[in-house]
Amino acid sequence: MALTPDLVAPTIRPVPDEGPEPRWTPLPKAELDALVERVEAESGRGPIWIFAYGSLIWNPEFQFDAREVGTVFGWHRAFSLHIERWRASTEQPGLMMALERGGRCDGVVFRIAYSKRQNDLRTLLAREIRYREVVDMVRWVRVRTESGERKALTFWASTPRHQLTDRMPLAEAASIIAAACGPAGSCAQYLYNTVLHLEAEGIRDRNLWRLQQLVAEEIRCLFASP
Repeated sequence: MALTPDLVAPTIRPVPDEGPEPRWTPLPKAELDALVERVEAESGRGPIWIFAYGSLIWNPEFQFDAREVGTVFGWHRAFSLHIERWRASTEQPGLMMALERGGRCDGVVFRIAYSKRQNDLRTLLAREIRYREVVDMVRWVRVRTESGERKALTFWASTPRHQLTDRMPLAEAASIIAAACGPAGSCAQYLYNTVLHLEAEGIRDRNLWRLQQLVAEEIRCLFASP
């Protein structure tokens, strides 16, 4: 990897928490309850699988009793979600990953352990879907694994009419990612962790591999000694 911990380190700096994303509406408790009920109903009360393509791979924060590498066709991961909080700020906006239409996406599916299913599902939805504007980016996808096809829940799957995501050239995305940091860390750190853990699963995403090379180059320019 061109992007290394030494290159990522200077991108991480203290950034005050500025509150919710501007122009986004925090999801009220009643609407979170409704979302949990909707997912439960759509699951048919059977096992709930979660498709992870980014940070959920290394930090699921829920108990699972099965885990498989799998592929979703018709979607691909992209740094296309504009943010001004979490790993960014008003002064230095950033980009996070979403699923965009087209291609394929290799990732990991987890089956939520039945013993804590309802509690963990609610916690997961509260973590991933904090705002009213992104509720429709929760969707079910078909994941092909070695042991069969799984119906799985995934997050940040952008619809064509969504105004929060924007596809852009990798060089433009790299410039934004290299500079952005927020209370949760930097966008470069998030990219590094994603590529590192995908590689550990035997997954090489061609676009992300090229992106980490471009971000490494951008960081060298940004933090070069005078």
